[in-house]
Amino acid sequence: MRKGNIKNTRINSEVMKELANIIRGEIKDPRIAPMTCVTDVEVAPDLKTCKVYISVLGDEEKRNETILGLKSAEGYIKRQLASRLNLRNTPSLTFIPDTSTEYGIKMNKLIDEVCSE
Repeated sequence: MRKGNIKNTRINSEVMKELANIIRGEIKDPRIAPMTCVTDVEVAPDLKTCKVYISVLGDEEKRNETILGLKSAEGYIKRQLASRLNLRNTPSLTFIPDTSTEYGIKMNKLIDEVCSE
């Protein structure tokens, strides 16, 4: 299965939707920030691994705590995914902080500063 085919795209979107529901509504870990968003999911073509990009509204410390909380809840999240999705293999999850939003805001401020001069 190639990386860009329609089946892999569909699997990515389904996994992303279910992960967002699980993280938002079912995990009660106080380390996980309330404004946590799943921005992207990349499931490997063999369905063995999955990279989950997480965006957290807050500072660096809050982002690190959220990633630690999600890593500790990985077993629960994986069980929930297995029960909700009909996949041959349930992928192991790797949580990666997504800093693209903060980078975009920073670049916007720099552009505004240059334009105002």
